[in-house]
Amino acid sequence: MKYLNLTIERKDAIATVAFNRPEKLNAISNDLMEEIESLTDELRNDFETRVVIFTGAGKHFSAGVDLTDPRRLKAADQSMIAKIRNSNIGPRMLKKLLDINQITIAAINGGALGGGACIVSALDFRIGAEDCFVSYPECKLGMSLSWVSLPLCVHLVGPARAKRFVILAQKEPAQTLLEWGFLDELAPKNKLMERAFIMAKAYAEMPPIPTQMIKRSVNAVSSALDQAIMHMDMDQLALTSLTEDFKEGVAAFFEKRKPIFKGN
Repeated sequence: MKYLNLTIERKDAIATVAFNRPEKLNAISNDLMEEIESLTDELRNDFETRVVIFTGAGKHFSAGVDLTDPRRLKAADQSMIAKIRNSNIGPRMLKKLLDINQITIAAINGGALGGGACIVSALDFRIGAEDCFVSYPECKLGMSLSWVSLPLCVHLVGPARAKRFVILAQKEPAQTLLEWGFLDELAPKNKLMERAFIMAKAYAEMPPIPTQMIKRSVNAVSSALDQAIMHMDMDQLALTSLTEDFKEGVAAFFEKRKPIFKGN
């Protein structure tokens, strides 16, 4: 497949995938999500690649969902059942990232916001540049966190920190993320990819059959109850998108002001 929103480079058993929308701060469009899905399908039949590094072209990993995506704007006029079904592309993509057989590493440059934060939480390991930051801004927009990503955050940082992380919707800096266990390692900004390759090489040199078995088993143990809790994930998002607080949150975002929420 020809990728327009991703660049893919391979060296020995390591593949590097970069989100390639730097002019949009790698904001996640529907087209980009479909390309990520196609990539995961391609990796399923790739028996040579053992580690996949994900990063962002330009200054940031990803600014989150592209609110100006024409396909997203068109979907706003659809019926509610159509909105719910079409919005499943996000959680479907996340599940496919979780199910990649190969070891996956996020090399976080700049910010990973919203959907970008969800993506990095779905990967096996996270190495961040010393000036990187991560945020789940959804609550500040009057939305619930979706894409089946809430349990992923809880698994990484624990329940109390997950509540702070998701409810306050603050940009958490690299050192805090390292202390919380969200990041596995920090690297100087100009050494980020070099350090990511060192980590990738260590895993690529291990026997792939037990490595991939262990990955699948650990994921199964840690996520055993996730689906029981998150089956209404997109329905909750649909509900919050109907509130006056959601309209206020989005308006405040574009008007660059503090929102005033009333619980309506």
